[in-house]
Amino acid sequence: MKRLSFFLFFFLSFLAVANAQEETPNARQARRIFNTAYERVFGPQGASLHYKVNIIGIYKTEGTISFKEKKQRFTDERVDTWNDGVTAYMAYRKKRTVEIHKANSDKKDKYSGRFKFSLDDFDYSVAKDPEGLMLTLKQKKKAKGTIKEVKALVEQGSYAPKRLRIKVAFIWTTVQISDFKSGGISDNLFVFPHEKFKEGWKFVDKR
Repeated sequence: MKRLSFFLFFFLSFLAVANAQEETPNARQARRIFNTAYERVFGPQGASLHYKVNIIGIYKTEGTISFKEKKQRFTDERVDTWNDGVTAYMAYRKKRTVEIHKANSDKKDKYSGRFKFSLDDFDYSVAKDPEGLMLTLKQKKKAKGTIKEVKALVEQGSYAPKRLRIKVAFIWTTVQISDFKSGGISDNLFVFPHEKFKEGWKFVDKR
């Protein structure tokens, strides 16, 4: 089972199933597309993207996230984070507080560890769409994961992610993805800028 932090959940939830075992020609094609999409986002070259989340119109947020191997950089309306693969820094603007965590700690946010699924939870397929290719994942009957269905729109040819619709229980969440970039991600992006937080900021070490 996978354990995912909230802000990575939407992207990893459909990309990580690329290794699920299926044998139909359509499923093999979907697996190849997933593998390519996964490599473009999470390969050693790194990637970045902007996203907008809409949970049935009740909760909306947006932000930017970058990946490179075990490193992450994330920002939204309330927090900036830097994770260099060893240490994670979370700067909460309103509280003017920087929390320091181990890079792989589930304590970084309250949603960590809540979303679990197995790589074999889904049957998946791919079909042409006016905007690209639509990848559909449907949870198998005896699967116990929280994700029931995923519809992922990717660009045809490049397989860059464009939109996700994710069903958890009876609730659909829509994630619009833009400004996707694969490669050219500097390691300096993930280094916490200590000099910007010297005045008026409180540091809380939670390692």
